[in-house]
Amino acid sequence: MGLYRCNKCGYLAEVAASDVGSSSNCPRCGHANTAYDTVFFVGKLLERYFALRTTHAQGNSEAADNGKAPAAPASPPKLETLNIYNTALIATDLQHGPLNEWFGKRRIRIQPNLEAVDTTGFFDEVALEIGNNYELFKPLLDQVRFAQAKSHWGIKVELGKYKEADNLAIVTFCRQLHEYSFFSRYIYQKGEKTIRLGIQESVKIQRFFNGEWLEWFALMQVLEICKERHAELSCARNLSITFANEEQNELDVFFLLNGGEPVCIECKSGEFRESIDKYVCLKKKLGLDKAHFILCATDLTDEQARGLSSMYGLTFVNEQGLAPHLQGLLG
Repeated sequence: MGLYRCNKCGYLAEVAASDVGSSSNCPRCGHANTAYDTVFFVGKLLERYFALRTTHAQGNSEAADNGKAPAAPASPPKLETLNIYNTALIATDLQHGPLNEWFGKRRIRIQPNLEAVDTTGFFDEVALEIGNNYELFKPLLDQVRFAQAKSHWGIKVELGKYKEADNLAIVTFCRQLHEYSFFSRYIYQKGEKTIRLGIQESVKIQRFFNGEWLEWFALMQVLEICKERHAELSCARNLSITFANEEQNELDVFFLLNGGEPVCIECKSGEFRESIDKYVCLKKKLGLDKAHFILCATDLTDEQARGLSSMYGLTFVNEQGLAPHLQGLLG
């Protein structure tokens, strides 16, 4: 059996297992919604419940420490009230309803990945460091990726070729990544001007260095700008979608601005040219215009990005051009 719940009027009903994943109009209000597997649906409710309970308990604890009465349960927090660098509430309070509604109207089923927007870990902080200093850290990233591909679990970083200020930034960055467990070992040999690093065998860490860092960077750029502009936002990363013809895709970063303006960001830290046609087709299927379907690719010059944008009807940007383009969408 499955469950059908209307995001607009709250209508709730059981449905047959064969209806799970399909979209239909609510019999009460006519609003389009997707039917979910019962276990999946209850699991998401429990995740939301425990996340809100933790936040409420922390608030009551702080109030008690200050000699105040515990506060009444708060309404779901808005983006400007959240610490976007350390919250699991983005997935539970800002994501489900508007995204389900937008895709449901287009007969597209979605399966959000809650873990992909949970910023209580360190993926978001490290991604911002890399994205904001990509030219400096690119040789280190290339070295890590090469070692991972060859199943080498240790690398040596030569610091002699860098300027003194850059040298210090790399040392600080590598030490921080070791503290966050992105590297299993960190040995700084000042006299030799080298750093010896142990490569983690964790699949999550390997995926991060192989390109997921750019997805995290894009997500955090969106959150930072929307928080600054007090914009309403529903967001997802690694969003699995299934069209009515059962064709499946995964969207790197997808969000709705101010309740309904869709933006899709596809992220490529390696070769992207062979995927351009796929993105052109995906943009058409989603019904997005050029400005709202963004291909963020590292190592693109501004001139290359402008040229490709005019050729293919997509918006090409590099990691430094992403934020200015997003700010332009908000006006």
